[in-house]
Amino acid sequence: MKPFRLIIGLLAVSAFAADPGLDELLKSVESRYNHAKTLQVLFKEQYTQPGKATLSESGLLMLRKPLRMRWDYSQPKGKLVLSDGTNLWVYNPATNRAEKMSLKQTEDMRAPLAFLLGKLNFQKEFRNLKGTKEGLYDTRITAESNSENLPYSAVEFVVTHDSHIKEVKITYYDKAVLNLTFDQERIDPPLDAKLFQFQLPPGAQMEGGQ
Repeated sequence: MKPFRLIIGLLAVSAFAADPGLDELLKSVESRYNHAKTLQVLFKEQYTQPGKATLSESGLLMLRKPLRMRWDYSQPKGKLVLSDGTNLWVYNPATNRAEKMSLKQTEDMRAPLAFLLGKLNFQKEFRNLKGTKEGLYDTRITAESNSENLPYSAVEFVVTHDSHIKEVKITYYDKAVLNLTFDQERIDPPLDAKLFQFQLPPGAQMEGGQ
């Protein structure tokens, strides 16, 4: 499950929207996140692979430009996924081990969220963009991947009338599905840069001895 070009990429494809209302909504969402310097939101994450039980996790996600992110998990407690803008660390409290990898090269499924606060041009990233009303105030956006080189085949996300992203669903070519829901979003909260500097927990080991 591969790098970036995912969530905000879909927002940038408004040029392909046939519905003027959808086009306006996508531009509004894109503007909201592109102008933000930091973001904080509660998340719930469900990952399902064919023939396996659904993995459910939750916690607090913090983002800071450029490309810094911190996933603090409350379930499982102590799990941490952190990016300093260049590298990505994943700490597993169950094994008390951490792994370091390049953010741009990682296949970690959380990596695309680091680019939510970006200003990248992803107008060619998706095709068959559609929007349907969901409930009274929300819109569900669906799109297909525009490249077979990406690990996912389709993306859906739910956007509120005031331009919040409240849900993202990613379907991969291997039929695995990642569903993320967001709550209590805060734009531009004060987030200290030290939050995005990885510190190996006491007694923990780094994979590969790094």
